[in-house]
Amino acid sequence: MSLIDKLFLKSSWERFYSYKSGLRCSKRFRNELREFIDSEAYLEYASAIDSLTDLPLPSRSVISKMSSQKKRTVYKYPYGFNMVLKLLTYLTLRKYDHIYSPNLYSFRPGICAKDAIMALCRTKDIHELYSYKIDVSDYFNSIPVDRMCALLDETIKDDAKLLAFMKALLSEPRAISGGDTVTGQKGIMAGTPIASFYANLYLKDLDEIFRDKGVLYARYSDDIIVFAHGEEELREYKEIIRGHLESKGLKVNPDKEVSGRPEDGFTFLGIQVKAGSIDIAPASVVKLKQKMRRKARALDRWRHREGLDGTKAAAAFIRIFNHKLLEANEDSDLTWSLWFFPVITTTESLHAIDLYAQELLRFLISGTHTKSRFNVRYDDLKELGYKSLVNEYYREENR
Repeated sequence: MSLIDKLFLKSSWERFYSYKSGLRCSKRFRNELREFIDSEAYLEYASAIDSLTDLPLPSRSVISKMSSQKKRTVYKYPYGFNMVLKLLTYLTLRKYDHIYSPNLYSFRPGICAKDAIMALCRTKDIHELYSYKIDVSDYFNSIPVDRMCALLDETIKDDAKLLAFMKALLSEPRAISGGDTVTGQKGIMAGTPIASFYANLYLKDLDEIFRDKGVLYARYSDDIIVFAHGEEELREYKEIIRGHLESKGLKVNPDKEVSGRPEDGFTFLGIQVKAGSIDIAPASVVKLKQKMRRKARALDRWRHREGLDGTKAAAAFIRIFNHKLLEANEDSDLTWSLWFFPVITTTESLHAIDLYAQELLRFLISGTHTKSRFNVRYDDLKELGYKSLVNEYYREENR
């Protein structure tokens, strides 16, 4: 049976619902998924996928990256079609998981960022090794579609319907942008559910190169790190990676290319491992503080413009960052609590962020940076809904 045929089966949807319910996704998303299943709304979209007719175009938008001023282009299909793509991705990732090397950690059943960091840290001589960390520039949207389709031909030989649909989705050059139909290179369309499968598959052969060499290496989608016993060996691995990416039509993001000596530790997936401690990487902390500062300034301007009390701006700041950092959202996206809390072994960075957030909140409420801002008590912040990252971290540990 094709995976496309399974989209019509309520039993497939019920298993998917059980899986999602076991994650920390929001109650709202679970309720929406339940209604979608009970109404059998999936049948219409499954039929479109099965027949390859009336497939909707994705909308294209440019959004700010979390903790950064940088922009990224993302794609999103209409709600019902996107929901069916979520189930298809769930099925596809599980059916083809066996083809990947153990050094791949992204979008795999039962595997997360913590597994990547823990696997690296378990290496006996990790603190004696040199490291090379890179990030592929605009990975999802720059993958050449023709090469991706050729790779799908080699991989999905046992499911003609699935192969035809995946290639049809990639080969459609159009998208909706600002209400207009536009054409252009979309790659594997960052933001769409099935992009995770494409992203794992496209650099599968690079993972295998280092697996076969017996070299310590890890990849999480477009984040790659490799280790060596000396600088000459590291240069060799660096040339292999850069040459391979170039041959695949990809470019290295120069801002995220780092070579490290043993005493430097290493940074991977926004996490720094150094001197036996695992913490949030300094760059991630800086970017979050910058995001907080920009938001605080915007909210301060808003409250002056509207003639509002400072507590209104502070409460808005708290809602925004509680959601981004701590709360389950519509589909269990990776908030800080899900990404960092299971991995870090110290609260040093969390404490620094807490102090910075409290400083901004006292400014928003008091309207000043003078000593009088300390008239705003910690309990006042808690009454507005403020949650300390350190406290939430320990609460997660004790669950």
